[in-house]
Amino acid sequence: MKAAIRQRAAELGFDECRFTSAIPPASAEQFQRWLAQKKHGEMSWLERNAEKRADPGKVLPGVKTVIVLAASYETLHGGRPQEVRPEGIAPLEAGTPPDTPIEQSLVTQADTWGVVAQYAQFADYHDVLGGCLKNLAGFVNQLGGPETRSLWYVDTGPLLERDLAQRAGLGFVGKHTNVISRRLGNWIFLAEILTTLELSPDVPEKNHCGNCVRCIAACPTNAITAPFQLDARKCISYLTIELKGSIPPELRPAVGRRIFGCDDCLAVCPWNRFAREGSLMRSHVRADLRQPDLLGLLELDEAGFKARFSGTPLWRTKRRGLLRNVCVALGNVGDASVLPALQKAARDPESLIAEHARWALEQVSARR
Repeated sequence: MKAAIRQRAAELGFDECRFTSAIPPASAEQFQRWLAQKKHGEMSWLERNAEKRADPGKVLPGVKTVIVLAASYETLHGGRPQEVRPEGIAPLEAGTPPDTPIEQSLVTQADTWGVVAQYAQFADYHDVLGGCLKNLAGFVNQLGGPETRSLWYVDTGPLLERDLAQRAGLGFVGKHTNVISRRLGNWIFLAEILTTLELSPDVPEKNHCGNCVRCIAACPTNAITAPFQLDARKCISYLTIELKGSIPPELRPAVGRRIFGCDDCLAVCPWNRFAREGSLMRSHVRADLRQPDLLGLLELDEAGFKARFSGTPLWRTKRRGLLRNVCVALGNVGDASVLPALQKAARDPESLIAEHARWALEQVSARR
């Protein structure tokens, strides 16, 4: 049965398919401590379903197996747009692999293009992977017979999915707290199928970070406070996506030109030398999101935002969140040419955009 499920997963485009039991992950207690320390910020849903995350049996009664899948979103399109190295970060040691984007493309601060996290340079992965997961879950139910029940999730269910992925042997949780695959690197989406069908578990993966701390050194805001410890409240991905209000002024300079997410800790990982392009996401690339023009984005009204970003991960921030981020980026990298656009944004009816535009005006004026 496992061989049949793996074959069907590969036919659907998944790059990995692994199996683990449904017993609670050993990291559940650590997750509870992280919540108690409020390091999840405003992501209140993590607290609301914390009990379910700690035990897959409370998500699907009678669950016996968790099938963990990965889909690569590596596109092999060459150097990825990256920020300049944060001030105070020392150069990487000799022997850095040539596919480390931070070393490839240190950029000047003159251009008004923005950085979007690589995973978001596609149609929304929830939709792309969701159809394939539904198909695979149906296949699992057919194999198991009429009594078999299955639930599928793609970054949507109350699961400690990274820990389950490591226990299933798909990859290991790195010091940046993300899953690293020795076959696919860091550029992977995770998905799961919980099923009442009992299948033998695969061998768990061991950690292979060694003494490497490149991800910790690369974090622009020092959000990785120690190996395997993340304070989400300082993470640029949290600040530009999950945070719904004002970005703390003291953290805005470190955001640089990033307008949706941050890849820095992922990009410097040496395991990316083994990354390979995935077939499932290839046809869903959004080339217009690779280096979007910040001034053009600042012109978007609600209708324009909907037309451009509906069906993409950027839809999640809504117009107010994205233009907030754009104002911060222009404040960090803009010159005198961006002042008229920022002055207009400072009069935007949305107070969140206007406040960040005023801050950006102050930053650009100070540099002049």
